[in-house]
Amino acid sequence: MKTGLIMEGGAMRGMFTCGVTDVLMENDITFDGAIGVSAGAVFGCNYKSRQVGRAIRYNKAYCKDKRYASFESLIKTGNLYGVEFCYNTIPFELDLWDVETYRKNPMEFYVTCTDVETGKPVYHLCKDGTGKDTEWMRASASMPLVSQIVEIDGYKLLDGGVGDSIPLRHFEKLGYNRNVVILTQPFNYIKEKNKYMPVANVALRKYPKMLEAMENRHIRYNKTIEYIREKELRGEVFVIRPPRALNIGGTEKNPEELERVYQIGRRTAVRKLDELKAFLKAE
Repeated sequence: MKTGLIMEGGAMRGMFTCGVTDVLMENDITFDGAIGVSAGAVFGCNYKSRQVGRAIRYNKAYCKDKRYASFESLIKTGNLYGVEFCYNTIPFELDLWDVETYRKNPMEFYVTCTDVETGKPVYHLCKDGTGKDTEWMRASASMPLVSQIVEIDGYKLLDGGVGDSIPLRHFEKLGYNRNVVILTQPFNYIKEKNKYMPVANVALRKYPKMLEAMENRHIRYNKTIEYIREKELRGEVFVIRPPRALNIGGTEKNPEELERVYQIGRRTAVRKLDELKAFLKAE
């Protein structure tokens, strides 16, 4: 049996995921592999480095900092989130990422990106935790229209949520057969068509396959949710989701709001803890 953890993205809804994963780490719950998408990648990597509290800490500390995320950064650089500050200054100067522990931890950590030339998902195993791996994590969280395309290893990449928002099927293909899925939307959520497609059709006109993927994302997403619910009902997958809509801004500037969503994640995980342990131990 191989245990897997799948972490959905969702910008600052990712604070819910951070609350969940911190509780799991505090209770010594481990997995053979984990895969993160977008916010699930850039925050979820702390699961492999075993750094309880790090993601909520630095998000609260720097959410108001223009270097972290601002329209000023978007206008000047084409990236809403400041690349240098987010992926170099914070992890290697201000709130150190434990790369040594990351490398020693046997859990495999994957990220999901979207190839803008094909519109298809690309999955990358992040073994080192620095260098190219950091770029793959950044690409996974590079939201269309507010991020520059990330070119790495011959790919042109953007947000993994476009190609595969919740890569449960991919993990099953890799042999992970006892999976836990952390969602950032409540049970009754139905994704609607992207309302920014008119803007995307202009901004990404060189990449018709990417536009097609964006146009139909809501269809694929809702089908994936149906698949997850069916497996959940059969006891074949364990799902942790918010009890209600989190209602938090994509670039939330209020530390109290970040903490609120983080605590919802913690409380949800605590309530599900015994059930989760039983699921992971079941033969």
